[in-house]
Amino acid sequence: MAILDLFITASIPVLKVLLVTVLGSFLALDRINILGEDARKHMNRVVFFVFFPALVATDLAKTITYESMIKLWFVPLNVLMTYLIGSALGWVLIQISRPPSHLRGLILGCCAAGNMGPMFMIIIPAVCSEKGSPFGAPDVCNTNGLAYSSLSMAIGAIFLWSYVYNLVRVSSKSTEGIDGSTNSEEPSKVLNGSSTEPLLPKGSPVLKNQTDHFALPCSSVEERPQVPISVKFRQYLQMLSEKLSLKTLFVPSTTAAIIGFFIGVVPQIQRLMIGESAPLRVIEDSASLLGEGAIPAITLIMGGNLLRGLKGSDIHASLIVGIVVVRYIAFPLLGILVIKGALHFGLVHPDPLYMFFLLLHFAVPPALNIGTITQFFGAGERECSVIMLWTYGLASVSLTLWSTFFLWFVA
Repeated sequence: MAILDLFITASIPVLKVLLVTVLGSFLALDRINILGEDARKHMNRVVFFVFFPALVATDLAKTITYESMIKLWFVPLNVLMTYLIGSALGWVLIQISRPPSHLRGLILGCCAAGNMGPMFMIIIPAVCSEKGSPFGAPDVCNTNGLAYSSLSMAIGAIFLWSYVYNLVRVSSKSTEGIDGSTNSEEPSKVLNGSSTEPLLPKGSPVLKNQTDHFALPCSSVEERPQVPISVKFRQYLQMLSEKLSLKTLFVPSTTAAIIGFFIGVVPQIQRLMIGESAPLRVIEDSASLLGEGAIPAITLIMGGNLLRGLKGSDIHASLIVGIVVVRYIAFPLLGILVIKGALHFGLVHPDPLYMFFLLLHFAVPPALNIGTITQFFGAGERECSVIMLWTYGLASVSLTLWSTFFLWFVA
């Protein structure tokens, strides 16, 4: 394909996202007020609890099998690489720019977590359906691309809600400290209050001589009851659970991913629910119907949220420039090295669509659900809107250029 044809092929899916995003921004205008702030919050909850889990579960159930899981084993590793590289680049950006402590989790999240859900579901089918696509027959390309995108979306959701959620949660506590209302109960609960008590009880006699000083510890150690190892292990697990908020691992998206994996890898259950002759196909059809609303709804919400970024915030321009450089310059270049290295060592099969899909992980804008996470904790909402405004505004150019290069690279 010629460079101009590649550029047109790559620009079509980006233009689709832009058109729906602009519509969302228009509906969120004050004089229109169809997609106002309250409407977006309610719609966001519907997407979070219904649309997106239905999309993840149905796509995984239809496309993922035990054989495809073995074939696509590098996809989870590639997603993990994006988070590791993005976190490292985000840490460097934080060391250089020195942002407020309550924004550090947001910055790390924007650098590490890419939009691996709706963006892939739009780009891959659009590229497959374009005339002259280097990926072969459109129907085969769509089927394989849907399997790749579904797995990536599920793995990305698990990483997002287990890693970025806790980053923003921990950094948001520094906002409370600025207001003088830092909650100190959580550490004391973990340590059973021992960290807030004096080393000696108030009624303890003051030591009079050095001999008593050396004699008392021996008797106190002998009288102290031994804590069983099982109790210590249970206390450690409780502390780890409270520190990491492990319950966030089982948000609706990750729960739906587990259900989708289970249905897909067990042939007996898949035959019951998936296919035109499946006895329980009405369940899958209903879930698919709900899942089809996820991408338009998320894109409309994104457009409405980007409108908030036009009002500005106190975030420094250097931070926005740094995030743009990380995501749209450093990240794709490092991604090319990662995929070329994996291809050299035989870790991935040289399929053009598969390689394009893996490279695309390193070129997408930040994950939209980062804005949802900031809304949960009420920290960095306006700053997140500004970051998303600039990153998604520039994505129309960056993603088109990188997609064109990736198509040329794998063709």
